[in-house]
Amino acid sequence: MEEILRVENLSKRFEDISVINNLSLSVKKGEVVVIVGPSGCGKSTFLRCLNGLEEIEEGEIFLDGEKVSSNKKNMSKTREKIGMVFQSYDLFPHKTILQNITLAPITVKKRKKAEVEEEALKLLDRVGLLSKKDNYPRQLSGGQKQRVAIVRALIMHPEVLLLDEITAALDPEMVREVLDVVLSLAKEGRTMLIVTHEMAFAKAVADRVIFLEGGKIVEEGAPNDFFDNPQTDRLKRFLQTFSYEK
Repeated sequence: MEEILRVENLSKRFEDISVINNLSLSVKKGEVVVIVGPSGCGKSTFLRCLNGLEEIEEGEIFLDGEKVSSNKKNMSKTREKIGMVFQSYDLFPHKTILQNITLAPITVKKRKKAEVEEEALKLLDRVGLLSKKDNYPRQLSGGQKQRVAIVRALIMHPEVLLLDEITAALDPEMVREVLDVVLSLAKEGRTMLIVTHEMAFAKAVADRVIFLEGGKIVEEGAPNDFFDNPQTDRLKRFLQTFSYEK
């Protein structure tokens, strides 16, 4: 598989606190990389740096071999290629579900409304929400809103999809419906970087799992090796705090 995303010596600080420390990572096209680690280890900040939502102090990011610039105009183009789904949904409360999904491709990409709406309806049908197209976000459950947020990211045709703790705000019974959508995306070859605390999900969806602590990669590996045969004492202690299906 060809490389689609490369991060070289990325560092990020908030005042005197170092959040990401000289982190390097390569992601192949179609690969699903899951990032796990304790709270405050820099997982979400790392994703936000990739998407340009946080400025980086040091290091470089390459997408399709081209350096990602922090220039505002260029970063807008980058965000079209590196989509992101947040744990908080961030849907517009005054717009219908269909309007929420079609707004960006129509206004940012200048695509034809009819074409965008047709694609949006197909995507909604795929995630089981076609009947909710005229509803407003307040009329949907958390799991439904998160599935809408995923559709909204997909309709921009991103080359890489970033998923940041997308089940963290959900009740347990709603988690499965969201994870099933992500599993289906993985099966069709989507390139994804996923931050999650759902260890069973991480094992099921990942091609590679990375353990982050202190803004550094402590250990990484294929899911079976990572979960069943951790090499570092730190990862062993971390995994002991979770129960997951082997």
